[in-house]
Amino acid sequence: MLSEEANRNVLRDAAREADVLVAEGMMGLFDGKSGNTEAGSTAEIAKLLMLPVVLVVDAAKTARSIAAVLLGFEMFDPDLRLAGVILNRVATERHYEMLRAAIETSCRTKILGWLPRDQTIAIPERHLGLQGAAEAATEDDTAIDTLAALAERFFDLDRLLELQCGLELNEDQDSGVRHSQSEEAVRIGVPSDHAFSFYYEDNLDLLREQGSEIVQFSPLHDRCLPTGLDGLYLGGGYPELHAEQLSNNRSMLDDVRAFAASGRPVYAECGGMIYLSKSLSTASGETFAMADVLPLSMQMTGKLVQFGYVTVEFTEDCLLGVKGTTVRGHSFHYSCIVSRGEAATCYRVQYSMSGKEELEGFRQDNVLASYVHLHLRANPKIARDFVAAVRRARIPQAVTK
Repeated sequence: MLSEEANRNVLRDAAREADVLVAEGMMGLFDGKSGNTEAGSTAEIAKLLMLPVVLVVDAAKTARSIAAVLLGFEMFDPDLRLAGVILNRVATERHYEMLRAAIETSCRTKILGWLPRDQTIAIPERHLGLQGAAEAATEDDTAIDTLAALAERFFDLDRLLELQCGLELNEDQDSGVRHSQSEEAVRIGVPSDHAFSFYYEDNLDLLREQGSEIVQFSPLHDRCLPTGLDGLYLGGGYPELHAEQLSNNRSMLDDVRAFAASGRPVYAECGGMIYLSKSLSTASGETFAMADVLPLSMQMTGKLVQFGYVTVEFTEDCLLGVKGTTVRGHSFHYSCIVSRGEAATCYRVQYSMSGKEELEGFRQDNVLASYVHLHLRANPKIARDFVAAVRRARIPQAVTK
């Protein structure tokens, strides 16, 4: 989604005052936007950032074939720095010895450790991926303690910690878009609970750089919005899993509707757009009233509707910038719009994997909503323009004294 330099800057930001950097790859090592290029893959990012790759291989129900799998990874891209392998879901120590013998006689990649099959460390999954960390957390952190103990026993931690990033991490960086300290800060409300948890932390950081105070609240548990808000940024998540509770919290829904009616800016992505809609029909056939800010009716589906990286072009001036502005993002949802009323659009969206284009980005007065999760580091001016729009629409009475 980001330029090469923006990706390097993300790594440099993370490296500040850190002892260890771990970049977690998504999907398979070479899986990206297409079958014939590395674009969008973990391998591309690893080479761009000059990071050593530790390959994690599912070893369940395998024996000597594990060497053929690993050898394929070694040969597929000779330019990739494959630094080691960790074997996952190994049945027994005897099973590990068989795997080790196969790898050491046929492959050059070093084994850096293995994990036994253990249900206590399995992470529950659902239709949009893994269960969120906040939901899986326990008071005694049993799973974390178990993982730590397994790592100490089965990983070669010294060799793991010896791996080095080849990128210069101390270079000065500048996004080119900075907040004027003379401008007054604005307060942007951001829902954060089990129903709303999908945010790029970079987006929040860029909004802060532009003079925003991020104010978290819970549409599930709070009765009303925090006081003194100047704008709202409603991210994605799992509103469908909490539809009844969200719908029953009428005072919060009324407050969000009144906030939008006041003329203050409201920007929503995916789950946030569902929350702003008229209603949500779940997979079980129940229909729940939502905030009714936008004339959209939403329906959960049994399959992935749109998936992959997207390019968004603004077809007219909107809350996030001027006509012609482009920005990258990601689409990933199991719902669709079954009725859209008179909602206007201001996005032209191109899906990288399918090549499909459509008009999206639903706009109504000061409200903008879309299925697309935009990454603001793809075009940092969008953070500036959004905060500027919030500042222009500011209502003095709403400011906390």
